[in-house]
Amino acid sequence: MATLSPQSESAGSSTTDPLTLIDVDYVRFYTGNAKQSAFFYASAFGFQVEQISDLTTGNRESAQYLLTQGNIRIILETPLVEGHPAQAELQRFGDGVKDVAFTVFDATRAWEQACRNGGESAYEPRTISDARGSVTMAGIRTYGRVVHSFVSRTGDYDLPTVKQGGRFAPGWAPMRQFALNDHNRAHPCGLKFVDHLVGNVEMGKMNHWVRWYEEVMGFSMFKHFDDKDIATDFSALMSKVMASGNHLIKMPINEPAEGKRKSQVQEYLDWHSMTPGVQHLALRTDDELTSVAELRRRGVDFLAIPEAYYDTVWKRVGAQLTAHGHPAVKEDHQRIRDLGILVDADDEGYLLQLFTLPLQDRPTLFFEVICRRGSQSFGKGNFKALFEALESEQERRGNL
Repeated sequence: MATLSPQSESAGSSTTDPLTLIDVDYVRFYTGNAKQSAFFYASAFGFQVEQISDLTTGNRESAQYLLTQGNIRIILETPLVEGHPAQAELQRFGDGVKDVAFTVFDATRAWEQACRNGGESAYEPRTISDARGSVTMAGIRTYGRVVHSFVSRTGDYDLPTVKQGGRFAPGWAPMRQFALNDHNRAHPCGLKFVDHLVGNVEMGKMNHWVRWYEEVMGFSMFKHFDDKDIATDFSALMSKVMASGNHLIKMPINEPAEGKRKSQVQEYLDWHSMTPGVQHLALRTDDELTSVAELRRRGVDFLAIPEAYYDTVWKRVGAQLTAHGHPAVKEDHQRIRDLGILVDADDEGYLLQLFTLPLQDRPTLFFEVICRRGSQSFGKGNFKALFEALESEQERRGNL
């Protein structure tokens, strides 16, 4: 039997920076029907539906499904009772990301430090424990609806054990039967971990949240793109990439910029109750071509890249790589074109990336599939082609 207590004992060294982030512990989605959503993400993206917390395990408040692939952990949560906080959010925002949680050495100390730094508490430290160990969680509010939970783990619930398929937390149980799990093990999509998570905020608020991540979380600016970098003839946005102290966790923050038409960020806000939130998760793969081919085979809808893009991309990318003494793109060029993949290069190497269409009816959440061959940037050379493809979809939805 799991027990809940107000706070944990210290799990990390007293000399450790409380806000040292070890990993993305999980990303929690609020969703209208977690069971059906789990089937979608398993079928379309190859996730293992690994564990569950619901009525059958003693959870009378919500149904939660743990989906895993590589080092990616997504929790899908649906409320079961009136008054659950997810209920009002689902009505207002639809399905989307509620919580981006970080593994830390001591969740209580991390929460206390973040609050001292000016963060607003979302919920106070609480510990769930049983004979196997404990999980302590505490949360602070960030932009819009989004929460950052700090998570520390002991005993059989420590992160290395969870990564090996161990129980996620007290009160969770393994999925007994889920036919797609066997299929996904035999036909992997090759997604490894969360490369970055992108947040959309209102015009004029990007610098506010940049300062928030610097002052509250101890992040620093990793990259900066303005409306000259990310623009077409019709729309533009500005973006600053924030990174944790070890650069392990990166969170770009976007805001709309003035343009002739509506930017993708403004479209997001319009359909998200004018409230900031997570726009997309970038999921890393070691083999872009194999991953995208398998995802396309499963029926995943990606942005359509204009054919004209491939008339110039190899000259641009090749010149960049040669200028900095890097080897040429090793992947088959024709196969990249056939799969509609974007390619970019910088002084560190190159990357391949592709973006899905929205994952639900509201245009408020999508995935990016990204493979890095040295480059640690975000595809600056692709921004124009990407925006033109996005504008085409916005026009089709009547939102441009």
